[in-house]
Amino acid sequence: MNDYELIRNILDKSRYTVAMCGTDMMKESGMPSLRAPEIAYQVEQEFGYSPEEIFSSIFYVNRPETFFKYYREWMLKPHLEPSAGFYALAELERRGKLQCSIANNVHNLPGRAGCQKVLNLHGTIYDNECPRCGRKYSMEYIRDAKRVPLCEDCMAVIRPKVLLFGEQVDNRMMTAAAEEIAKADVLLLLGTSIGSGLCERYVKYFEGETLIIINAAEHFTDAKADIVLREEVKTALPKIVL
Repeated sequence: MNDYELIRNILDKSRYTVAMCGTDMMKESGMPSLRAPEIAYQVEQEFGYSPEEIFSSIFYVNRPETFFKYYREWMLKPHLEPSAGFYALAELERRGKLQCSIANNVHNLPGRAGCQKVLNLHGTIYDNECPRCGRKYSMEYIRDAKRVPLCEDCMAVIRPKVLLFGEQVDNRMMTAAAEEIAKADVLLLLGTSIGSGLCERYVKYFEGETLIIINAAEHFTDAKADIVLREEVKTALPKIVL
């Protein structure tokens, strides 16, 4: 029995499976790492500040012009399509073999691939609202604004409902993620590791039978997993789902 068959059998027997979708799954869909040295350098050359400085609540409040110029260019305009790994995840859910997906990408790649139950820990670019009157706005409204996007009703600066650098995940979202993981028989770590920023806080709640990592990159914490498949999720997961 090869690794694909082994994981397939485990998922078939699982009563409750949760997947955590990490940064490498985003990269497989074409999203560059904004913290990568070459990207950070490019941003600093263009804006005079690092991505961490610009993509913060301080910049949103005090320098909204720069914040939204960066936000549109680096977060909204790159055309990202869910990789084959996300579509395989959605197929698992359709077959009743996946109960919840947890992600920290703001582009809602699991949901766009067809997953119905998704916890987007960092919010999504598709949710925007006026902080003053609460009116909702689409991603396209923010993307197509020529300057700072303002509420049409009260002229306040619209707030993208995404987690900015330095902010904490909403307590209710953290609790929901912990509760889902605590219920799981099987936990899939996809494109991430136990020691990543996504997983480190939540894996401790897992008390199930099998922890599976599918990730091309190695990490010293992989030894804590029951099964490790060293492959990109976009090629591995479709072979498991078939």
